[in-house]
Amino acid sequence: MRIYFKQLELGPLQNFVYLIGSLETREAAVVDPAWDVSRILQTAAQDEMRITMALVTHTHFDHINGVKELVELTDAKVILHRRETDNLPIQPSSIRAVEGGDQVSLGSLTVSFLHTPGSQCMTFADRLISGDTLFVGGCGRCDLPGGDPEALHRSLGRLSRLDERMVVHPGHHYAPEPDSTIRQERAYNPFLRAGSSEEFLSLVGRVKRRRPDG
Repeated sequence: MRIYFKQLELGPLQNFVYLIGSLETREAAVVDPAWDVSRILQTAAQDEMRITMALVTHTHFDHINGVKELVELTDAKVILHRRETDNLPIQPSSIRAVEGGDQVSLGSLTVSFLHTPGSQCMTFADRLISGDTLFVGGCGRCDLPGGDPEALHRSLGRLSRLDERMVVHPGHHYAPEPDSTIRQERAYNPFLRAGSSEEFLSLVGRVKRRRPDG
């Protein structure tokens, strides 16, 4: 199986937009289409890939502000967790709802969904797209409305049990390196190293107090 993979850093919030697919069938999906749809489409066209899907980790504005334009230009089907289907500005006919454990196929490439409350993760081959759940050396926020620190702690525990060789592709470029591995995050990420929920909540609280908006 020959995998197509491109990582684009777009927008003022250092979002990562991913292009993934099969080099055998030339089918591709855009993960979290946002900020610069023209560049996303140009990259796919230069690589002779045909966009058939958009895969959404979660519906924060900085991850979906290009969805409507992408659907209008490509007629791509938008795949996201069933709890967030009402948060997209597109027709329901363009949406396919999924849950954790579901899969979609891009030619010979199979993408599996792992529901981590707040941001859906995706695995394919030896890669994990972790959205705003797991960052390189960090994790997503849980102090915003609807956030659940204990659910985030459980989600990070699930990710830490994945194959240690799996490459981690986060939703933002918040660290010196754009990517990591589960092995590296187990070793150095303090949020994954927090053994108990109390330790994790204490660490989250310290980070929150350092934030100007916290």
